[in-house]
Amino acid sequence: MTVLALAVLAAGCGRLPVATDRQEPSTARPEASRSADETGETFEGDIRLAARLGEDFWRRRFAAEGANYRPLREFVPYRSQDGPACGGEPALPENAFYCPDGHFVAFDEPWMRGMYDRLGDASAYLIILHEIGHAVQAQTMSQYRLNVERELQADCYAGGALGSLVAERRLGPEEGDDEELLVNLAAAGDPTDAWWRPDAHGTAEQRQQAFTVGYNQGVGAC
Repeated sequence: MTVLALAVLAAGCGRLPVATDRQEPSTARPEASRSADETGETFEGDIRLAARLGEDFWRRRFAAEGANYRPLREFVPYRSQDGPACGGEPALPENAFYCPDGHFVAFDEPWMRGMYDRLGDASAYLIILHEIGHAVQAQTMSQYRLNVERELQADCYAGGALGSLVAERRLGPEEGDDEELLVNLAAAGDPTDAWWRPDAHGTAEQRQQAFTVGYNQGVGAC
């Protein structure tokens, strides 16, 4: 991939324009001197690139505010029931999560690879940047009344990180990336607006909207 430039991103009932003060992304590939596995031309490469650039974005963001970002210890692929435990709880199949106890991100690799193959490479960036967003929440000791608030902020953080990386030309556009993002966000949405549930992540429209706010306005709007 050299992911993901949005000319426009639909949310709710309409389409939201990208903020006009963002720099237009270049079609050049600044990572071209690296191997295909590092530039995001394979599933493994997209995972590594999303993790590396996502953490670099937050490292620079924290530094700009006089703080230190604590890098994640590792990104752990697992298969179905064989994932690492977190706080005494087993990893779930078809899932990705941030574990504050071990300060790592883990993901069910066959599940993520399946989404990557079906829904496009945007899925790798959305999931990895979302989970890094949870690591940021842990480091800033953010407080929430409801789980859905935590999850939608992580979506917003993912959009903000991605939008900045595109504006900086760290990532470049491919045709259809905006549609891929919308499809992936919709697929991840809750079937109903049961916002009080302890596992609520937000409906498709809410997740699209949260991501769009971050992408268009930056993480400061999250």
